[in-house]
Amino acid sequence: MSRPTRPLRRPTRLAAGARVAVVAPSGPVPGERIDAGVEVLRGWGLDPVVAPHARGRHERFGYLAAGDADRAADLQHAWCDPTVDAVLCARGGYGVQRMVDLLDWDAMAAAGPKVFVGFSDITALHEAFAIRLGLATLHGPMAAGVDFLEQARARDHLRATLFAPESVRTIASGGSAMVPGRAHGVTLGGCLTLLTAELGTPHARASAHGGLLCLEDVGEEPYRLDRALTQLLRAGMLDGVRGVLLGSWEDCGPYDEVRAVLEDRLGGLGVPVAEEFGFGHGAGALTIPFGLPAELDADAGTLTLDEPALR
Repeated sequence: MSRPTRPLRRPTRLAAGARVAVVAPSGPVPGERIDAGVEVLRGWGLDPVVAPHARGRHERFGYLAAGDADRAADLQHAWCDPTVDAVLCARGGYGVQRMVDLLDWDAMAAAGPKVFVGFSDITALHEAFAIRLGLATLHGPMAAGVDFLEQARARDHLRATLFAPESVRTIASGGSAMVPGRAHGVTLGGCLTLLTAELGTPHARASAHGGLLCLEDVGEEPYRLDRALTQLLRAGMLDGVRGVLLGSWEDCGPYDEVRAVLEDRLGGLGVPVAEEFGFGHGAGALTIPFGLPAELDADAGTLTLDEPALR
């Protein structure tokens, strides 16, 4: 049996004047969206700095913000800079898997813990930070993302998590129970198809044993969701999982069809499953800390952390 998922180290919360780096490990970002996000961060009293290649675009592959080595260098420099307190991703898209093994993980471990925020393609970095650094991270809206720029709920929940994490120790989703019950475990997860893409790669997590697995995705038809969930099941990734939180399934088809697949693949695990939990690609997404022990109450639609997300 694989080892149970264990709690990870918590970074320190932010305060006014904290320096935050905005990086683009995946896809290209329109400059005006980066500018708008930087203004929001300044309005929070932070000191944002934009990584050198965050405004770039790969000369051959337009779906990448810059070359793999350049994107990796931006992230590593920001992480290892002792004056930087947090690293915020600008957007997702695609590209992390191309650069994650170019990072100097020994140097990043030596740099010590700091806040890391992102979602979608950034799922691969959440996994890497958990497995290689033993560090808790935040699955939340990104600094140049539409949700961050246009949705007050997404912004406000992230801001509270960063500055006053004790105020959002209980995350109330407004969702409901697909499978009722309560469960205690360590939070982990992210974008479903990115988690399946991690299987079999170096340093990949063996299973979600002992965890509360958070899943969401975007633009995947129901049969593709079925395929991804079935792959997780066949690979043993869901063996010993304590509970499941289901976020948004934006542009994945009619929800009744998506729900049928989710219930079919996850309903037989014998653990609580909460649906429509309000994180991911949907509007107004909540910030979910990863790597922390918490209690899921599927009936109430709540996740209560044992302690605040940040110290």
